Order: sequence, then structure tokens, then C-alpha cells
Amino acid sequence: MFKFLLIFVLLIAFVPPLRRFLFWLVVGRQIVNEQKKYNKPEPNRTEGEIKVEAAKPPKKSDSSNGQYVDFEEVK
Repeated sequence: MFKFLLIFVLLIAFVPPLRRFLFWLVVGRQIVNEQKKYNKPEPNRTEGEIKVEAAKPPKKSDSSNGQYVDFEEVK
């Protein structure tokens, strides 16, 4: 009975810090790496320079893609 209580108390005492540490190992490192990736300046660009990329033209819809269905009103 004493061993059971001791194990239970130790689990309660040490699991939350263990959970925080495991979360940092799994997620925290990825967050730090993503922040570093987005904070890097792009090469061949000076501060204040604006880069404008042209938008792709919209695709034209082809009316032959569908099938015509005759509509009849039902009363």
C-alpha cells in the first residue's frame, strides 16, 4: 500500500513538468525554427524595396464542360 501511495505522489509531482518538457521538445523547437525561417531577409533585396508579383489571369470557363438540362416547371 505504501509503494502505491509513493508512486502516485511521485507521478502527481513530476508529470506536469515532464509534460511541459516534452511539449517543448516536440513543438517548441518547430516554433523556433519557423520563426527563424520567416525572419531571414530575402537575398538581393534592400530595406524598403517593394516587390510586386503579377497576378495570374483567371481561367476562362468553357461552356462545353457541362450538360444542358431542360427545365420544366412542376405545379
